Amino acid sequence: MDDDDSEYQRAAQQAARATRRAWSTIAWTTGALGCTLITVALLCTAAAVACLYVVVTSHY
Repeated sequence: MDDDDSEYQRAAQQAARATRRAWSTIAWTTGALGCTLITVALLCTAAAVACLYVVVTSHY
């Protein structure tokens, strides 16, 4: 009976570690994608402002 319980405990611990690792990976990936999205949005905004600046100054 103790052998069965120890195997179960070991399997439960491994499953818990795998679950924590998976959630950590998901959180890291989501954070990295969020930062990338913010960076792309800022670059697009800067490019749009630069284009507007060029258009407005070319008329004067």
